[in-house]
Amino acid sequence: MGGFYAAVMVRGFRRYATYRIATAAGVVTNTVFGLIISYSYIALWSQRPHLGGYSEAQALTYVWIGQGLLAPMAQMGGGFEREMIGRISSGAIAIDLYRPADLQGWWLASDLGRACFQLLGRGVLPGVAGALVFDLALPGTLLPWLLFAAAVALGLLVSFAIRYLIALSAFWLLDGAGVMQIAGIVALFFSGMLLPLNAFPGALAGLAQALPWAAMLQTPADVLLGRRHGAGAAQALAVQAGWAAALLAAGRLLQGAATRRVVVQGG
Repeated sequence: MGGFYAAVMVRGFRRYATYRIATAAGVVTNTVFGLIISYSYIALWSQRPHLGGYSEAQALTYVWIGQGLLAPMAQMGGGFEREMIGRISSGAIAIDLYRPADLQGWWLASDLGRACFQLLGRGVLPGVAGALVFDLALPGTLLPWLLFAAAVALGLLVSFAIRYLIALSAFWLLDGAGVMQIAGIVALFFSGMLLPLNAFPGALAGLAQALPWAAMLQTPADVLLGRRHGAGAAQALAVQAGWAAALLAAGRLLQGAATRRVVVQGG
């Protein structure tokens, strides 16, 4: 079965690779927003040097890491969840449940294929543009990059698991648009996309970093920037893995409840 899910993952990669114009537009969008946010950070850090424990170069690097991970983590949508919710609402999900493949495993493999393409298609080029314009604090050794890759992989699992739970809610709500919008706002705020979680005031910073959304940006960024290294990096990755396991297990339990309550709407 491993080969089957690998094939689904490749199919997901190829599917998004066909949208060349959309990908090019996404690269431009991420680059433009990266520039806007970077100059906003420069103004902020000129008034509050070392805000959140970051130097200005580290803060700018954080911006471009965020722009590179925005599409792969699907924090503003663009993942599988809208399609899955549509299939639940139309009743087509009943066909999916009869297929000789696990529903969660199928969507996970497909979404990982999408995320891999987005990392290459919309993650690398904006980062290169940022490095050409600004003096970024990128590591010169291999280990931080390897830890960053592991943190990104675990973040993708956490992102999928959260969005899978959101999609499954359509079995009861029949329309997941509202839940998706709320989830997108929460993800942008608590992932650190708007501002590093370290810069949040008081107890809010600790709470935000303990929540699963931190795995999508804050943890990978801190690992790459060297704020988490050695035992600290291992602990950060373990927290990500724990959230991934817990949320995937929750999705499995909710999927079991949902398949016993298949609601066919509109036919």
